[in-house]
Amino acid sequence: MLRRKAEEQLLGTAEAAVEQHGVVLYLSFLEAGGIPLSASLLISRLYERFDGLDAVAALAGSGEVTLETLPAVGRVARVLRRERTKQSRKLGSEFEDTIVEYFVPVPDRDEVLMLTFSTPLEPIADAMVELFDAVAATLRWQHRDEERTGEERR
Repeated sequence: MLRRKAEEQLLGTAEAAVEQHGVVLYLSFLEAGGIPLSASLLISRLYERFDGLDAVAALAGSGEVTLETLPAVGRVARVLRRERTKQSRKLGSEFEDTIVEYFVPVPDRDEVLMLTFSTPLEPIADAMVELFDAVAATLRWQHRDEERTGEERR
């Protein structure tokens, strides 16, 4: 029953991704000790200039907004919030979803890449946030000349 609810919630996330102009959606249905580790990552493109925390706070609404540095991409804004989403209420969940968003300026463009991580697993939310942070830290930009060089090597 818990797994079915988690799957329904993540499928609801997929529907919401379409509404938010997402370009990529990853869904996790991994299990650890028989417990589903449900999570999602939605990647969206925002055609707005990144002007710091004020701009991100306006985009993000409520939540804890901080400036962070990701190893390969530099300064980003990070928003952490917990909320009962429409999907979780629909499924009758008593838990809040934990959502971590990263707003990453795209080099040489007036564009921001928005990474939205989400999990309905409030009891292990802190551990999931650590996982989200670790995944975000792997983000790298690949320049077009590096792309061509990589293709030529194949």
